[in-house]
Amino acid sequence: MTINEHAVTFAGKRVSDWNPQIGIINPETTLYRIATEYDGPEWTDLFADFVHDPAISQVTGIVVGQWTMDVGGDPFRVIEAIVSAREKLPKLNALFLGDITFEESEISWINQTDVSPLLEAYPRLEHFRVRGGDGLSLGTLHYDHLKSLIVETGGLARRVVLEVMGAQLPELKHLELWLGTDAYGRTCTVEDFGPLLAGQLFPKLHYLGLRDSDLADPLAVVLARAPILELIRTLDLSLGTLSDTGVQALLDSAALTHLESLDIHHHYCSDAMETSLVEAMKAAGVKLDASDNQRHSKYFDAERHYVAVGE
Repeated sequence: MTINEHAVTFAGKRVSDWNPQIGIINPETTLYRIATEYDGPEWTDLFADFVHDPAISQVTGIVVGQWTMDVGGDPFRVIEAIVSAREKLPKLNALFLGDITFEESEISWINQTDVSPLLEAYPRLEHFRVRGGDGLSLGTLHYDHLKSLIVETGGLARRVVLEVMGAQLPELKHLELWLGTDAYGRTCTVEDFGPLLAGQLFPKLHYLGLRDSDLADPLAVVLARAPILELIRTLDLSLGTLSDTGVQALLDSAALTHLESLDIHHHYCSDAMETSLVEAMKAAGVKLDASDNQRHSKYFDAERHYVAVGE
């Protein structure tokens, strides 16, 4: 998945654009996306109308789309508005901050901020997703109900990884981090993920996604001998630069057969290595997505591998 279209589902529910003329309908099954448009109302004005809807107390999730037409505007006022509305949203358990396509803003241009006030205001959140890494901070992650955490960036800061490594999230089942590239702000390293890969952090984790990464090969080499591989059900290394080196390391790991599914789509494996992986996963009964083979791109006669979402 890239970011060429808005989310159609989130937290297991359908996402619909908020329309003040229609109002909130079926809030138990529908999450509303609130976004500003050119020459349209400010995001905070749209949200003010939203929270005054008679059915607001039944809303279970919010998807925040584009909050400003100005490149460089961070979501501080958006966060402030959602935090202020916490008494009106007693059932809120899902938040997606930044459902913004590349046509609206490249991922590396999305300015984020400290989003911890959102998590603190809604401590019973079960699903939190955020897009954009510039200026992002998650704060202290000590929450008893969070089941999924998704951080999508074109370059993941070491600070954010260390916040996740220090988290206490006993119910976390789905962890998805888009690492991106150093060209667009990645400062994290493979070593920063040590506590996670050692299987020390999240006892209920069944999905681990280290996606969109130019570190896919060294991550795969470490993962192949990491205890976490025997604990999770799904390993997702898709959208990155995984090549024969990383796949061979995984194939050499007996723990790979403990998985239920492996996703490496958008990869740079040779045809022979892809065939070997397909045959091994079929024999082990592991569901595999090895689609979108990028082969080897050439740029000024140099071999270059690119993540799916960078700029």
